[in-house]
Amino acid sequence: MTRTVFISGAAQGIGRATAQLLANHGWIVGAYDISNDFDWATHHNIHTGHLDVTHPDSWHHALNEFSHTTGGRLDVLINNAGILYGGPFVTAGSFDKDASLVDVNVKGVLFGARASYPWLCAQPGARLINVASAAAIYGTPDMAVYSATKFAVRGITEALDLEWDQDDITVSSVCPLYAKTGMLTGVETGGTKRMGVKLSANDIAAAITAVAESSRRTPAEPHHPVGMQAKMLYLGSHFAPHWLIRFVNAKLTTHRKVRL
Repeated sequence: MTRTVFISGAAQGIGRATAQLLANHGWIVGAYDISNDFDWATHHNIHTGHLDVTHPDSWHHALNEFSHTTGGRLDVLINNAGILYGGPFVTAGSFDKDASLVDVNVKGVLFGARASYPWLCAQPGARLINVASAAAIYGTPDMAVYSATKFAVRGITEALDLEWDQDDITVSSVCPLYAKTGMLTGVETGGTKRMGVKLSANDIAAAITAVAESSRRTPAEPHHPVGMQAKMLYLGSHFAPHWLIRFVNAKLTTHRKVRL
């Protein structure tokens, strides 16, 4: 039986690269986005459509539409849609920008999980994959709100992985560091300057695909850092004392003098 996957925020960047890779691997792919920029989606396995992740009705419509092409089967849902702004919290952000990030990055993940549950629950060995970020390892200066939303995604992932284990649904996150996608166009922070923007959309798509195609993991580890930098930061967060984690993250992400 051909496996099926639904991807939010799939018109460009990580979502687009993931859709193309999974389609090439033989998956039936639902590539959905608030944008209609799907001229690239020529593969016969890719089905495209409109989705506003901030509205439950849009989720229900999109999933029902995709289910008509799959016979009601959904093996994997990938919560990929996300936005960010970079710069100091006070001067770069606003009430509206903060609300938009929470709406897309947090509510969008919650709504996707809730809307897709009936399909995932009906499919043995189903998966929910949330695209989080290395910014969920430690609060990231100049990306405070984005970092906060990805901490929320991390918490959602851990909680649902435990809740939905009884339903044979594995919930995972992938956590890349800075990636060369449209989200970082025009964004420059202390972190991007010091650590560089080294990952590509294809790198992250490969990591997502590996999670989607893996068997259920034992022992349980829901988070999958992407790239050597993210893996080192994630590993260090488990073993280093808090003051050292704070010091290292300050050195990597800010030019400001930080008191220990």
